[in-house]
Order: sequence, then structure tokens, then C-alpha cells
Amino acid sequence: MTAVSDPTPNSVAPDLLDLPPLTAARFARIEDKVGALMRTRGDVVAMQGEALLPLEACIRSAVRPGSTALNIVTGPYGETFGGWLRSCGAEVVTLAAPFTGAVAPQQVAEALRERPEIDFVSLVHAEAATGNTNPVAEIGAVVREHGALLMLDAVASVGAEPLLTDEWGVDLCVIGGQKAMAGPAGVSVVSVSARAWERIAANEQAPRRSYLSLLDWKERWIDGGRTALPHAPAQLEMLALEQAADRLAAEGLEAVLTRHRAAAAATRAGVRALGGLTPYVVREEDAAPVATTLRAPEGVDAREIVTAAVALDGAVPVQAAAGALAKEMIRVNHYGRSADRAVVTASLVALAGGLRAQGVSVDAEGVAQAAGAAWDAVVAG
Repeated sequence: MTAVSDPTPNSVAPDLLDLPPLTAARFARIEDKVGALMRTRGDVVAMQGEALLPLEACIRSAVRPGSTALNIVTGPYGETFGGWLRSCGAEVVTLAAPFTGAVAPQQVAEALRERPEIDFVSLVHAEAATGNTNPVAEIGAVVREHGALLMLDAVASVGAEPLLTDEWGVDLCVIGGQKAMAGPAGVSVVSVSARAWERIAANEQAPRRSYLSLLDWKERWIDGGRTALPHAPAQLEMLALEQAADRLAAEGLEAVLTRHRAAAAATRAGVRALGGLTPYVVREEDAAPVATTLRAPEGVDAREIVTAAVALDGAVPVQAAAGALAKEMIRVNHYGRSADRAVVTASLVALAGGLRAQGVSVDAEGVAQAAGAAWDAVVAG
């Protein structure tokens, strides 16, 4: 597998410049396409920045001083949400699950029973950084029965696994295009339920005249019938987001979801056949279809395995984890165009070479066969 070289610094694709202005009608049409992908009939806003922008906007808009929030932490983004919630003046109840699995709906129900004043719940659907995914449908039912608002970070999950925003009772759902959609990182989308708008409108601390303001978008864009954009749009990113949504629709959502499930199953099966590495997320049902995290052998630095693997094939989507997990966790990304049989096989072959370089004995002979059999089993249904 050969890496594609970057263009020279002075080369510019001619079709990126001198484009006609992006009209309000085109902007709204792109929002509608993405809203359909999210399975929501609620209001959808395409915000002009990476997904951390609408995630922070949701929290600062819906959470007021005196609120009590349940923050479910199954990875680094949940930890980020806790800081924002506290800075809004909320009391934060943290429900943390080991990064080796998911949070159980029963744990959420128990937390809500113990603290009936909880009025906001934040949750990440799939954590690409830790390779786990949470059962949102079941958690959403528990939160809905309790009466709290539910905010969902679906940045990594959209296009990789089912996302049924309205059916699951998600009030604030944020997605980005840069993972399973294989689109741009510089634009993101948030859907807002009627209940969420009511809460935001009643919050005197909700941002106004700010890039973080959802109310500005509602009053200046949605309430006006989406006929006049409130500011100059990020045109290239919006067009790229539309192309990503169109390409996904052309392939078929079910086919895309199947491709991601097959990539995850093939990676886990190949690793087990290889030896040396073990899946970090223990149960199959807790494993995210966007990335597989692996535990390095005892006494071997995961970063050195990755360095050797990438030296063998610089195009494989393999990396070491960040922060405290860097020495023990390897991450194989298989989202977007990397949810591909050949990419998965190449990643496994590179990891085999990386392990050998560290003196770890592996069985590389049956890796491709095991990965291929797992891929075929998923595709066959």
C-alpha cells in the first residue's frame, strides 16, 4: 500500500477558487440532507467549525447555573464535557465506565434515581479514541422517562452505525463529517428538539451574539425561513459536506454501515489470529465500528510497535493512543474510506511487522484468512 504524496505547496486545484456564492437555498438543502442522515425532523443547524464548536454550544446554551447534569464518561470527550458543564455553573454527576467497555443503561437509570434533580445528560455514542460504543437507544429511553435533556456526541458514529436521533429521544445531537462520512472536519451539524429550544430560550446565560449561540441561528436563520444566512458560510467545507452525504447516499446507508461493521470484525479477528496484541474493548457488542483499540504486550511500548509498523507501510491508519494510554494502546482507524478490506489487511500486516521488530513472536500466516472470513460473515449477514 503506497502513501499518496502531498501536492507541492504552490499548487492549487482550480475548482476551489472563484466559485459562485453559496446561496441560502443551497445551504438549507445541505442541512436537510444531513438531517435525513441523522433521522431527525427537528431543526438542524450546520455550524461553521469543527464539532467541538456545536458540542460546547449545546452545553452552554442548555445548561444554566443551578442545573444538575449527568455526564457519562467512556473516553476523553466525556471528560471534556465535564469541564464545560462545571464552567456553566452546573453540579456534575459523573458516571464513568472503563475504556474497555460501554456504560450500561441500568447504571444510567440508577444514577437518575439517586439524583432525581438531574435535568441534563451528556453522552458520547462512539469513542474513536478508545474504540468503544454506547447503547444509545436503551440509554435514551431511560433518560426520556426521567425527563432530562439528552445531548449526544455522534461525531464518530454517524455513517458507521445506526443513528436514530428522534426515535431515541435525543434532544441535542452533534455530528461531524470527518470520520465515517469521509468528509470535511471544518463544518459540523447539530439537531435541536423542540424541548431543547424551550430550555435554551429560558436560559438567561445562553450565549448571544456569539459563535457559540444556537439562539442566534434560530432567530436569524430558522425563524426567518432559512432565506438569509446570518454570516458568510464556509463554502468549501459546506460543499464538501454535501459531496460526502451524496456519496454515502449513492453507496447506500446500509451498505456503508455494513462496511464499517465488517472492518471492525475483520480487525478483531485478524488480531486474535496474529497473537501478541489483544482487543482493548473486551465484548464484541461494545466495540465501535469506527476504530479498534488494541492492548500491547506486557513490557512492550505501543508507540514503538506503531513506529515500526508505519515504517513498513506509511499509509496504514494505525496510531498510538494519546495521553496516559500511549504506552499500552494502539488504535487502528477503519472509518470512512479506510473501512476497506484491503486497508484492514494492510494494517494487520504492518502490525505483524511492528511486533516482530520488537521481538514479539506472531503468527502472521493466518491473519489475512481470519480477517477475510470475518469480513465475509458480516457481509453475508
